[in-house]
Amino acid sequence: MKLTLTLVTLSLAAVMAASSQAATDATPRVDAHQASQAGRIQQGVASGALTRKEAARLRAEQRGIRAEERAFKADGVVTSAERKQLRQDQRQASRHIYKKKHNARTVG
Repeated sequence: MKLTLTLVTLSLAAVMAASSQAATDATPRVDAHQASQAGRIQQGVASGALTRKEAARLRAEQRGIRAEERAFKADGVVTSAERKQLRQDQRQASRHIYKKKHNARTVG
């Protein structure tokens, strides 16, 4: 009986530790913002508001943010300072998308 209780307790503790680990490195807001920005870039290409060169640079910026996010997740915890850095980078990328979509350069 004691062995069974001990095994159940250990397995429950392992499940709780795994769920708390997943919560500390999850970045759903960052991921949603990345998807939104990718859509904005794609829409800009489709409408002709972004040239191929502008779109390529904006996509490279997005890849850099994803790489930074992966680096932050590598140790299993995304700290509040790291989240702040990601949000700042995304805000800057968002401003770049807006500026490139609204400049005088267009396709066609």
